[in-house]
Amino acid sequence: MEITEVRVFLRNDEDKKLKAYTTVTFDNVFVVRNIKVIEGNNGLFIAMPSRKIKQSCPRCNFKNELRSKFCNQCGGQLPVNAKPNADDDKQAEHRDTAHPITQEFREQLQRKILEAYGKEKTGASGNLGLHNVA
Repeated sequence: MEITEVRVFLRNDEDKKLKAYTTVTFDNVFVVRNIKVIEGNNGLFIAMPSRKIKQSCPRCNFKNELRSKFCNQCGGQLPVNAKPNADDDKQAEHRDTAHPITQEFREQLQRKILEAYGKEKTGASGNLGLHNVA
């Protein structure tokens, strides 16, 4: 699978860890939006698009965010889920909606996105965040 285009949308919050959102096109036929560029303790990395995990209310079956104490629909008390340890707490609440299967492709994707981010940040691309990778 070939990465044919990377679009970078910089965030202007200098003190925040989220540096940019990206949209990546594969083989000129498939798009993945909202891949994030994040500043971590060991440098930049990418985070795949994700959504919050939901749990059903036992009374009305309404989908509530994980760890909610009461149902947003009927007000009933929700069962208490076992909480993961503090290190995994944030990650355990979200599930990737799209992600690479192999480590090699993840590294290739991260390299291409971070290259496009670097070009966009330095202003080397005069084309509004669009980077053809082919």
